[in-house]
Amino acid sequence: MQRYRAMITEKRHAEMDWMEKRVVERGDPALLLPGLKTIISAAISYNHPASSPPEGLRISRYALIADYHDTLRSMLEGLLEAIRVIAAKPVDGLITIDSSPVLEKSWAERAGIGKTGKNTLLIVPSAGSRLFLGEILTDLEIIDERPGLPNLCGSCSLCIEHCPTGALLGPGVLDASRCISYLTVELKREFTDEESSMTGNWIFGCDICQDICPHNRQALIQAEDSFTALERVMSLSPETLLELTHSGFRKLFAGTPVYRIGLRRLKRNVQAALKNQKKSKHQQPR
Repeated sequence: MQRYRAMITEKRHAEMDWMEKRVVERGDPALLLPGLKTIISAAISYNHPASSPPEGLRISRYALIADYHDTLRSMLEGLLEAIRVIAAKPVDGLITIDSSPVLEKSWAERAGIGKTGKNTLLIVPSAGSRLFLGEILTDLEIIDERPGLPNLCGSCSLCIEHCPTGALLGPGVLDASRCISYLTVELKREFTDEESSMTGNWIFGCDICQDICPHNRQALIQAEDSFTALERVMSLSPETLLELTHSGFRKLFAGTPVYRIGLRRLKRNVQAALKNQKKSKHQQPR
């Protein structure tokens, strides 16, 4: 909560005004589920083989697959039902997957399954940081004390050094206004010239700080079977994206993370990426 409040106070959350709301519940999850005794933290890998659409445009790896919310929720519902059977008594439970004000990384750390890295993402040993997180809040007391994991980054600072926009101000300190993922996914208005130039060739999200991380390069745990890259997304050209109608956009991206930004913002991102590509070509030595 100290880190969270510092980000808000220092205005590093950019225009994500929703982060300023429901702060009390983030600090006290018992407000979300009366009688809360246990938070069960879960992580699932989306570490499918790297691939990018043609023409040099890039989409974050988590957005090249079907939306993870349904898959992870179904798994957690099954786990909650199994807990109810084992407990042999009524058990109240609330499943949260980006749907409630919960400090997911902090609870995962408390559960001993991962440690937040210098890129601000949770790292799980043998799995890396290409993960989706979810929780079960329950009124059943489960005693399972585990020691927290040590710092998994050590002296490595590759993520900070390779962030092209300087969004990582230091270990675990992010300025969202300079983060490519924020600009291409969360920012709702049109880009300024500076913001447009910062997005590079990314049209949704950014994976640079994860691609460079040794924990991801050495990850042994692979993606859940349902998280495979969608061919219909992989084969898209910039021209096709710019010519999309609303119905075409819905047909291509419904059920994927890209759908949440809408057609207007996707075209905004594509136009910025093409402009950056053209500028980069002109700057190359002949």
